Amino acid sequence: MDSRLSALADQLLLIERELRLLGWWSVETPSAEALSSKEPFCVDTLDFEAWLQWIFLPRMKQVLETDGPLPPVSGIREMAEMSWPGREAQARALLVALGEFDRLIGSAR
Repeated sequence: MDSRLSALADQLLLIERELRLLGWWSVETPSAEALSSKEPFCVDTLDFEAWLQWIFLPRMKQVLETDGPLPPVSGIREMAEMSWPGREAQARALLVALGEFDRLIGSAR
């Protein structure tokens, strides 16, 4: 069993918490079309925070719950920084949580 699983689960909870605290958590599910985008991070159909909520968090939780293979690398924080220009200070705690997720994923190398 991968020793990072517990820490990764904690990071996913922190990411969700920060999205909620920022008011970036939505109760309305995006359309099926928006969720089925073929573009990386659904950049053509979703805001990055929506992608985190509706795609990233559920997929990563499923990977952890089923002991699936973890990605070899992660650049989620970098994508967040590019997606939220001018909001870095507002999203500081979320960026820290995303950066820690990236670090944990990369620590297997």
